Amino acid sequence: MLIVQNYFFIEQNKKTLKFLVKVTNIVEVAKRMKVAFLEDDLVFAETIQEWLHEANFDVDHFGTGLDFLRNFPNSQYDLCIFDWTLPDMEGPDVMVSLKLRSNKLPPIIFFTGRGEEDDIVRVIGAGADDYIVKPASRQLFMARVNALLRRAVREDKSEIIFEFDALKIDAKQRLVSLDGEEVKLTDKELDLAWYFMKNEGVLLSRTHLMHVVWGASAEVETRKVDVHVSHLRTKLKLTPEFGWKLTSIYQQGYRLERTE
Repeated sequence: MLIVQNYFFIEQNKKTLKFLVKVTNIVEVAKRMKVAFLEDDLVFAETIQEWLHEANFDVDHFGTGLDFLRNFPNSQYDLCIFDWTLPDMEGPDVMVSLKLRSNKLPPIIFFTGRGEEDDIVRVIGAGADDYIVKPASRQLFMARVNALLRRAVREDKSEIIFEFDALKIDAKQRLVSLDGEEVKLTDKELDLAWYFMKNEGVLLSRTHLMHVVWGASAEVETRKVDVHVSHLRTKLKLTPEFGWKLTSIYQQGYRLERTE
């Protein structure tokens, strides 16, 4: 929640006396993808952060491996981007240390100037999800980021079955049923339905949904989200009379909730 305080002048009974009234509004902030970026070159880091911010990602930047490792348990990241050479330790060592500390990690991309095949094989073999050699264009970098996030979402749901009263989603078999009868969904409709169910009660921005479900630029195609949400409401009966509320929040996004 973001607390926003506004002040308004109110004129009463057409008199010149005016009252200064403080109005506190509760503004909900839609969920955005959060990235941990480990890079000691501050000028280069500023450029990459700008790319990510303009694509509607939130970014935490760290200049040393120890700073990142100290902060990681206190934050939830959707993606980690690591440089190799750091002032205090190497990127692969940071990744190994991270794996020892946590059973479930976000996807990890190495973005580094080291382009030898042996280096790439070593890091991928140790558990990195992708490897980008500097320099890389903005288009290539963002395409790889979005592709990895899209793949991570699919893998995350590969073993999951969600059951919500009459609604059942088998993410592995890619089947959806309502009251025991199969509901035909497109691939993207199923991905979107699964992601809404996984994040029940969470306000999800259109930009966030475009990144996760489509891996595409939200600036161009947010209308796709609206169309698919409309289809889900109808096909899965996500309406109050059937125990659900899929709400559109003006200029924010969507939230799926169960009604009493």
